[in-house]
Amino acid sequence: MSDGGIQFYNRYTRQVETEAVYGEKWLKWSLYNPFGRLMMLLLAKRALFAHLYGWRMNSPSSTAKIQPFIEQYGINAAEHVKAVDEFVSFNDFFYRKLKIETRPIDDGESTVVFPADGRHMGFSDLSKIDGVFIKGQHFDLAGLIGTELAEKYKAGSVVFSRLCPVDYHRFHFPIAGLPSAVRRVEGSLSSVNPMALRNCLSILWENRRFITELETEQLGKVLVLEIGATNVGSVNQTYLAGKLVSKGEEKGYFAFGGSAVMVIFEPGRLQLDEDLLLHTSQRRELYAHVGDRMAAID
Repeated sequence: MSDGGIQFYNRYTRQVETEAVYGEKWLKWSLYNPFGRLMMLLLAKRALFAHLYGWRMNSPSSTAKIQPFIEQYGINAAEHVKAVDEFVSFNDFFYRKLKIETRPIDDGESTVVFPADGRHMGFSDLSKIDGVFIKGQHFDLAGLIGTELAEKYKAGSVVFSRLCPVDYHRFHFPIAGLPSAVRRVEGSLSSVNPMALRNCLSILWENRRFITELETEQLGKVLVLEIGATNVGSVNQTYLAGKLVSKGEEKGYFAFGGSAVMVIFEPGRLQLDEDLLLHTSQRRELYAHVGDRMAAID
């Protein structure tokens, strides 16, 4: 991120672009104004704020926000299963489904795909991370997933996928396998925007999160995490635990707000794609769609 804003590399345009941040003025106030920081510290520890905001976005009157939102952020309404006038609330639009053909799933037998639309960073070895958005940040894997699992995955690979409010907000499985029941870990609901994470990376292991263990044939046990954030009314799982899932199959969706998905792999199991590693090494996110290839199985 530069002083000019949050920059990311777009895999499709092959250009470095600047993110249009939803609620940017409010976000900067909450991060850089002392009173704003205090207010957000209090609100982030109280899920009531997120639930109230979610309730507001579920109201029929919130549909008035949909068309202006689409126009302001250049969202392609032709991709949506529903027409704009068919949504019954802003939240209904927010976790909209997309037409299958708009998000094809990479069909390679030895590939792994991104779990969500968004901006992604990938690290081949968790034990060697010396920073995410800025150098010198310590990554607390034990704090994120617990001491026992951290020992197994400490030298594994990880892909962090950040979803902005303007993105498609359903998340999917990166590879076929047998998923466990989700384990919920309580926590705060702070912003996962880079402006927040560069100041306090611990948000990732302090926020509320949901952990699923995916038993796979080719990669052993893969951990799939959903991380809640400010204004996320709820994290909804739509898969069935103990039932085999295919690569790219829907796992669940986030209600209103920016959110994140993290996928953690056992050591030495796969090779992350070159463009993902390249831009991560420059502390820049890579924009890509759910279902696009993010790694190859070794």
